[in-house]
Amino acid sequence: MFNEVFTDIWQNYRGRLLCTLVGLFVGAMFLWLGFFKAIFLLICISGGFFLGNKLDKNEDLVEWLDRLLPPGYHR
Repeated sequence: MFNEVFTDIWQNYRGRLLCTLVGLFVGAMFLWLGFFKAIFLLICISGGFFLGNKLDKNEDLVEWLDRLLPPGYHR
């Protein structure tokens, strides 16, 4: 039962899961060292989820950065 659920989650949400865990780990490391602890943790988890979601949907991150950054910034 749990094996099927985990396999389904891993196949469909691998990028989101991994990037969210990385964001959680980095955020937790700064929790012990920084000031805006809770806010920073939420930003790291949200950023990890966002990047993971982009990877799950096979979107091009360079193209997204080209739209976000000013012209001529990325070569």
